[in-house]
This record gives sequence, C-alpha cells and structure tokens, in this order.
Amino acid sequence: MINEIREIPEKTRMCYEKNRNIRLPEKVPYIGMGSSYFAPLALKYLGCNILPEIASEYYHYSHKNKDFPVGVLLSQSGCSSETVWNIERFTEYVAIVNNTDSPLAASTKARQVIDIHAGAEEHSSTKSYVNTLISLYQGMDIDTEKAIKVLENSMQKYEEWGDRQAEQIYNKYTSGSINGIYVLGNGPNIATACEAALVLTECTKIPFMPMALPQYDHGPKESAPGSLVIGISAEGPLKQRTGQLFETITGAGASTVIWKERDVNEYLSPVTSIVPLNCLAYSLARKLGISRTFVIGNKVTINNQNTGKDES
Repeated sequence: MINEIREIPEKTRMCYEKNRNIRLPEKVPYIGMGSSYFAPLALKYLGCNILPEIASEYYHYSHKNKDFPVGVLLSQSGCSSETVWNIERFTEYVAIVNNTDSPLAASTKARQVIDIHAGAEEHSSTKSYVNTLISLYQGMDIDTEKAIKVLENSMQKYEEWGDRQAEQIYNKYTSGSINGIYVLGNGPNIATACEAALVLTECTKIPFMPMALPQYDHGPKESAPGSLVIGISAEGPLKQRTGQLFETITGAGASTVIWKERDVNEYLSPVTSIVPLNCLAYSLARKLGISRTFVIGNKVTINNQNTGKDES
C-alpha cells in the first residue's frame, strides 16, 4: 500500500496533464459508491452545482420522479455493481474511471469517458481517489497545479506525520480505553473525513466514523471522554471553531489528532489533506500486524455481487 501512496504525486501530475481540457456537466447527478461518491461531495461543498448521489440509493430510490437524461457515473474499477446498474437510468452519461476497458466505459451510452490515469491499485483507493478529485476539479475549470506541486514536495512530511500519529493511536487503542473513534471535517473536507474513515477502517479493521465537525459539535461530543477524534483543519470559515472544539474535547478527556493543512487554501485542501491520513492508515495497520486490505467478501463489483438489484 505504501508504494501506491508514494505514486500519488506522479499519478496526479499525469492526470492533470492528460485531463487539462475536460469539461463536466452541471446540474446533473454524480453517482458512485464509496470513494467515488465522496469525491463529488468535495466539489459540492466548494459550491459547484452538481448533485452527488450514492449509486445504490439513486438506482432504487432517488431516480423516481426525476428526469435527468444525462448523468456522471464514477467508478475506479468501472465495474462497481450499483454504479453500472445506473446506466439504464440515463439516456447518456459521462464515465469517470480508472479502467477504460470496463463495462462502465464500454457502454454505447457513454458519451464521454474520462480516464483518471491512477494506474494499478490493489489496496484502498488512494491514488484513484486523489485522481478522481483532480479530474473533477479540472472538469469544473478549477486549476489544481498548486496542490499537485505541494504533493510533489511533501510526501516525506506526510509519511513522518502518519508514523507519529499512528504510534499515538496504537498506544491508546491497545490500552483498551477507546470507546469511539471519529474523523471530522468541514466543508469540502467532509469528503476527506469520509474517505479517511473508509481507508482507516479498511486497513485497520477498526471502525472509524466520519462526520461533519458541526454535527459532532451538536451532540456526539458528549462521548468525548475516552474517545479518539481525528480532525482536518484548513484555512476556511470554520477554522476557529475547529480549534475551539478540539481544545474543548481534549480538556474533556478525548485523545485528539489533527491534520492542519497550511500549504494550500481550503479550496484545494481536499487534494492534499487526504494523503497524510492515508499514510496514517498504512502505519497504523502495520503496527496492528494487518497485511491484507480486503478480507471479508472482497470488493462489490459486477463479477462479485451481493445483488440487491431491482428486477421489476
């Protein structure tokens, strides 16, 4: 996994150059599962006029009484079962994939296929998540050059931070005194919190709960004593509230870890802030002696389905 994480700067640069001139539609659903759903959330909370949807819920529920002839379907593999089902919900669609030979890319309904150029990925979606973000930013005419330069110059810093925080979390976890683990973010970094919680859970087999920081502040903070709270802080309207909340819950007995993104503004921070958290996931999994990412049932694709498709 660490080798895949270390490829992120090179692969984001390739994606940036290859997808420099793409344009994506607005006012339409952006449909995916897991990481492919989280990435559009970042753009939504930046103010882009798109409609992120969980693929399974759109297929079974949200499509009703809605007339969207065009959608954007996102899947790293291009084989995510629920996402592929949604082909039938549209007259045509844009496919954002890491596999241009996949069913999602090969359908005659795919009017545009965008290759995210992440390369082979056997573990959690690290390269492919960041490259999906790059493609979405580019498609909305938002330049990500500065964020990519930061990635190119910061990987050692990210790995060192991940190692330090993993040691703290490992010691707390193995002491048997954690009663809950949260990952918090604001605005576009709500997507980062969701993605980080997914990768941390996949890698460590420990449940991490993602949440918008103000939502945590509206009640779940009462569980702070004995809990572990990971936060993402960037230069934005909720930076001061983030600092105040973490001071409060630390004083109440929570163990806290916070990534402070100082190299880019909040607008670009989702591109960079996920990478140190990926490094944290890798280091913590190593300390726990866990070597395999996917153990229970493998990934859900059209070749390995827990099928819940509506056949009516």
